[in-house]
Amino acid sequence: MTPAARLAAAAAIIDSISQGRQPADAVLKAWSQQNRYAGSGDRRAIAERVYQVLRARGRLSAFMGGRQDGRALIVGALSLLDGATLEEIEGLYNGEGYGPRPLSKHERGRIMAHEDAADLAEVALPDFVTADLKAVHGDRWRDEVEALSGRAPVDLRVNGLRATIEEVEAELRGAGLSPQRTELSGWGLRLDAEPAPNVQPLDGFQNGHFEIQDEASQVVGWLSGAFPGATVVDYCAGGGGKTLGLVQAMQGQGALIACDVSAKRLDNVKPRLARAGVEADLRLLGTNGGGVEDLNGQADVVFVDAPCSGSGAWRRRPEDSWRLTAEEVARLHALQLRILGQATKLVRPGGRLAYVTCSVLGAENEATAAAFEAAHADFKPVPIADAAHSADLTEAGRERLTALAQGNRLRLSPAATGTDGFFIALYERAA
Repeated sequence: MTPAARLAAAAAIIDSISQGRQPADAVLKAWSQQNRYAGSGDRRAIAERVYQVLRARGRLSAFMGGRQDGRALIVGALSLLDGATLEEIEGLYNGEGYGPRPLSKHERGRIMAHEDAADLAEVALPDFVTADLKAVHGDRWRDEVEALSGRAPVDLRVNGLRATIEEVEAELRGAGLSPQRTELSGWGLRLDAEPAPNVQPLDGFQNGHFEIQDEASQVVGWLSGAFPGATVVDYCAGGGGKTLGLVQAMQGQGALIACDVSAKRLDNVKPRLARAGVEADLRLLGTNGGGVEDLNGQADVVFVDAPCSGSGAWRRRPEDSWRLTAEEVARLHALQLRILGQATKLVRPGGRLAYVTCSVLGAENEATAAAFEAAHADFKPVPIADAAHSADLTEAGRERLTALAQGNRLRLSPAATGTDGFFIALYERAA
């Protein structure tokens, strides 16, 4: 494919993503299957362009006078992000072959006006998201916006029940990769390469020696208080990534009960457990939390990774930032409180409750934690500093997390910790 044809294909894919609800990677995969003439280099270049545009969509739309179609956004990216001249862009937009049609008068005018990207931070994300980040971070809000628009690395969690971190490092280097140990998690390795490497075919992954898991996702598991021999309930297990981390924190000893309202999600956890060589009791929850009544007042730790906006992972799924609405965040806040109320029944006196989200929004994090605390006086806050003694954290990680914590609450983010955005609040049920 010519460079111009790649741009036309990327524009069509962006329009498909904008008009539907499918993840960007699924739309890209479908396009590749339907257009097998595109070689691996073409597919890679198109995917890189699509993600570049999705991460900068707000800025690019403003730069192009409010237009949000794929063609306009890519024209904006060539000028604003790539620094291409008008002549260079016109050389690509000439209507020849499978390339895009020539530039319009409006498009030429926007390119010639060329604004500074730094002036467009206010429109990089939806207005209500920017307002939330300003309220939470004050003068640092721009740093958070810029970091959320960046590219995420591939983080791995070494399964200490099956391999050492040194063994996994050696295998990855043997595969031509350059793993670096993570700062916070003692079991984390980071692959910061472009394009992102595919590690799933490696023997180490197939044999359960490591899992793909962001460092922040690892850290909240290490802070949960799970210990060998404990009864631990993963109340919203989802895909099971944190379930596996909790089993590792328990050193494979005790009872781990993984719950979810989706039977399909629980079924997807089974092969991951088998590959990691661990076991868990999988429970399907009813809409009102039914299905675990036998565990009422029995759990040492209840880990609630609540449904949320997923805004902490917008580096990986930038299309989601423009699908989220303020109304959806309000709905999620109410759902989070309801789920926490259900989960409290399972915690034994003196037991631990961990509230977790993969979100950067105060409306889902601090606001939900504050509302829970107001309604549940029998759950007292547990300082993050007390939980940071976990042996699964690095020494530097313990110090850093203690410094970042606000009492029993902790925020992790691309700007602050170089991780996905996560929030955790810890509580202990009164004896």
